[in-house]
Amino acid sequence: MSFSFKQSGLATCMNVTNSGFHKRLISTICSRSSFSPCLNLQNPERRNLSVSKPLHISSIEKINEKKPVFECKAYEADKSQPIGVEVKSEAAKRLKIGIYFATWWALNVVFNIYNKKVLNAYPYPWLTSTLSLACGSLMMLISWATRIAETPKTDFEFWKTLFPVAVAHTIGHVAATVSMSKVAVSFTHIIKSGEPAFSVLVSRFLLGETFPPSVYLSLVPIIGGCALAAVTELNFNMTGFMGAMISNFAFVLRNIFSKKGMKGKSVSGMNYYACLSLLSLLILTPFAVAVEGPQMWAAGWQKALSEIGPQFIWWVAAQSIFYHLYNQVSYMSLDEISPLTFSVGNTMKRISVIVSSIIIFHTPVQPINALGAAIAILGTFLYSQVSVPYMILRN
Repeated sequence: MSFSFKQSGLATCMNVTNSGFHKRLISTICSRSSFSPCLNLQNPERRNLSVSKPLHISSIEKINEKKPVFECKAYEADKSQPIGVEVKSEAAKRLKIGIYFATWWALNVVFNIYNKKVLNAYPYPWLTSTLSLACGSLMMLISWATRIAETPKTDFEFWKTLFPVAVAHTIGHVAATVSMSKVAVSFTHIIKSGEPAFSVLVSRFLLGETFPPSVYLSLVPIIGGCALAAVTELNFNMTGFMGAMISNFAFVLRNIFSKKGMKGKSVSGMNYYACLSLLSLLILTPFAVAVEGPQMWAAGWQKALSEIGPQFIWWVAAQSIFYHLYNQVSYMSLDEISPLTFSVGNTMKRISVIVSSIIIFHTPVQPINALGAAIAILGTFLYSQVSVPYMILRN
C-alpha cells in the first residue's frame, strides 16, 4: 500500500492495494469527517506522506475494477472547503469557457458577414486586411496606454521568434481575404476546414514527423469532402479556391513557428495576439501599398460611398473591430482550455459561419455540395479526436 499527499491544496492518495485495509479505510471515512495522517504502514519505503496537519476527506472512488485501487481526495484541515464549493468552482469555470466559446463564434460570424459586405462593395482585399490589423493594433495600444490591459514584458528575442509567426499570419490573413473577395464565405470556410490535412502533410514531409494510422485515415473524409464541395460549387473561382488553400498552408506554418518559438514565454494569449497583430501590420502595409495603392483605394472608396451610402463606413469599421475581437477571444480561450477542446470548438465555429453566411447572403447550395461540406467538417472533427491526444502524449 502507498499514500501520496500534497501538502498545499488538493491531495491525492493512490494505489491502496491491500483489500482488507481498503474496506476498513472506507468504513473509517464514512464515519469520520477528518483523520490525522499518522499511519503505521508496514512498508515504510513506499510511504510518501509529508502532511503534519489533519486532513479532510472530500471524496473517494474506485478507479480500477480488477484491482482494489482507490483514489481519495483530501484537504488540509486549515484549508478545507465544503465539496459544494469545489463543485461551484468547476461549474463557474465551465460557464466561463462556455461564454468564451459563444462569444468567439458570435464575433467570428459577425466579422465574416461584414467582411463579405465590404469586399462586395469594395474589392480591395489587401487594404481590407491591413485595416483589420491596424484597428486591432490601435485598440491594444490604447488598452496598454490606459492600463486597461497589462502591458506585455517583451525583449528582442521575443520579437525575433515572433517574426516568422507574423509572416505566416500575414500571408494566411491576406490569402483568406482574397478568397472571400472572389467566392462565397461558405465556400472559403469549407476549403479552410481542410487545414488539418495540410498540418499532417507539412509535418510529415517537411518536419519528418510520423502519425498513427488513425490520423491518416481521418484525412480521407476531409480531402474527399473538400474536393466534392469544390467540384460542385456553383460559383467556383480559381483565385478564391487558391486563396483558401494558401491560407491553410500559411496558418499551418504559423502554428508550427508559434509552437517552436514561444516555448517558455510568459506572454498571455491576449497580449500575444496583440503583438502578432502589430508585427503583421508592419509587414503587410508596404505590400498592400505596392499591390493596390492609394489611387485605387481612393477611387474605390468614392464608388462604394456613392452606391452604399454612409453605412459603408460602419461596415469597414465593424469588420476591422470584429476581426481583432474574435481572434483575441480565441487566443484567450486557448489559455483556458485543452487543445482538444479548442479543436472541437474551432470545428463548431466553422459550421456556424458556413450556415449563417448561407442564410444571410442567400447562397445557392446544391445537395451534393452540402454533402461535401458535411463530410469535410465531420473529417475535421474526427481528426481532432484522434490527433490532439496523440500530440499531447508525444510531447
